[in-house]
Amino acid sequence: MITGKDLGGITVATVLPFHEDGAVDWAGYEAVLAHCARPETTDCVFVNGHAGEATALTAEEKAEVIRRTRDHIGKDRILLAGVVPTGYPEAVAQAEAAREAGADVAVIFPAEALGGGNANTAAGVRFIEKLGAELQMPLSIFQFPIASGFGFSTPVLAEMAQIPEVVAIKEGSATLLAYDENRRAVKAVEPDVAILPSNFHWFFAQVALGGDGILSGLASLVPDLLADLWKASQDMDLARMRAANDRLYPVVRAIYGPSPVVDMHTRMKDGLRLMGLIRNSAPRLPLLPQSDDVVEGVRKALATAGVLQ
Repeated sequence: MITGKDLGGITVATVLPFHEDGAVDWAGYEAVLAHCARPETTDCVFVNGHAGEATALTAEEKAEVIRRTRDHIGKDRILLAGVVPTGYPEAVAQAEAAREAGADVAVIFPAEALGGGNANTAAGVRFIEKLGAELQMPLSIFQFPIASGFGFSTPVLAEMAQIPEVVAIKEGSATLLAYDENRRAVKAVEPDVAILPSNFHWFFAQVALGGDGILSGLASLVPDLLADLWKASQDMDLARMRAANDRLYPVVRAIYGPSPVVDMHTRMKDGLRLMGLIRNSAPRLPLLPQSDDVVEGVRKALATAGVLQ
């Protein structure tokens, strides 16, 4: 059985390209995987999350994403799949479908009913307890930003970490204080549960504080840059960490800086298109293509980082 110790390093949250008519561009997705899921930069692969526009996909498309990803990365590398439910029955159905298609770990997004402050009660813990007992498969908790109303409190996350099936927490609290408090509290009760930081505005700070890896959609675009930062942090080499962060900085600002931030993954696909890896970067509704100015910002950032000529 997979444990948190198996989930360290770089986990790429893959983006999914579409054709101009909105159909999935499977050849383009293969090119994305060849770029971002290389063993020398990337340890695990996470599909059907926000980066992959999971809520815009049919159940059949999500299963096909998992199958094709598994075929590409092989049977021995860990494949995580997002479960984005409205409630409990849907969580079970999505997780079972993901496992049947070839996923190793189900990444559980907070259900809609956990909003409005309910994420900070015992409701989330009971939800994951029941889910783990029924599924009997490795689970990862998807921690939302605290300000969203769907982010779990530190005590709730610490309780979740003690559920036997929970092997990791995808930590996206979006404040440095919450990240550090959550990391310390979880490690105090379950040292083997992996903390996978995914707070995109401050990659440097979170790995400097500590964590078991980096989980990010940005690894779809610049896997080498994130791998450089991670490896330098593992070597406790501050000078190399700063150098890696300086290369990342313009890309981070171009991808995550413009408003609305929800378009971050479309900007990643803009970058992949500029690099010649995919032909079309337009998302599915309700997301929209980016303006020429935003795309030009991505181009300049990639050039500054030495990724694009």
